[in-house]
Amino acid sequence: MMRMAVAAAAALAAGSATAQDGWTPVAPENLWVLDTSKGRVLVVLAPEAAPRHVERIRTLTEQGFYDGLRFHRVIPGFMAQGGDPEGTGAGGSDLPDVPGEFTFRRGREAGFAPLPQRPGRPLEGLVGVMPVTTQPDAQMMVTADFRVPATPRFCAGVLGMARNNAPDSANSQFFLMLDENAGLNGQYTALGRVVDGLANVTALKAGDPAEDGAVGADADTIVRARMASALPEAERPVVRIAGPQSAELAAALASARDVCDVEPVVQVAGAGA
Repeated sequence: MMRMAVAAAAALAAGSATAQDGWTPVAPENLWVLDTSKGRVLVVLAPEAAPRHVERIRTLTEQGFYDGLRFHRVIPGFMAQGGDPEGTGAGGSDLPDVPGEFTFRRGREAGFAPLPQRPGRPLEGLVGVMPVTTQPDAQMMVTADFRVPATPRFCAGVLGMARNNAPDSANSQFFLMLDENAGLNGQYTALGRVVDGLANVTALKAGDPAEDGAVGADADTIVRARMASALPEAERPVVRIAGPQSAELAAALASARDVCDVEPVVQVAGAGA
């Protein structure tokens, strides 16, 4: 992961950085700042992939809902789950459940960055920081909406929404992937990805394997969750993403065998960076 000098934050926040150099600033309303008992975690949300779930995260974060909640289920090599006010995995918010958004329709404006095509493998690449399997842009010419289906991949760092057996039962609980799990692809909603602080997620207290990863009363916590847009400018982290035209992302894609091998190529500056 690339990081910027903190001194660059003022220039970025002032809007001097544009996509013209191959890097795209993340809108503050799409940057989820989790201050945990293990340290800060920055998550870039992907409203193009799951707009209703992103809106739910924003709404609950603005309410302070996540502050103080535990990472109640942590399974090394799999994921860390939080967002339950009961701390048992059975709780949620007072808001209605959110219908599943397991795939989305990708248009040219999404800025898809593909891996080199390999025989016998589906087309893979990144939409922003989100790893996806999709169809070629050429297929857009034969679809009514000039878009093609894309399915997010649950690679390390991907943010997903937890649910029960009902596909439309996501509410407030979320999980952060610690490694790839292909069994979740197309079955759970992916709505963002960690771009900084994944080591802090990995360091969260693990649960008991015999109890399906349940951690207990001594679990690590979310000290504070905020959208970057809600933070004072002096406290606001600033993130830029390498886009399809950047040499840095092209190099990362060229050397990868699988889209899950490609870590987010980002620049992070500002408070907490």
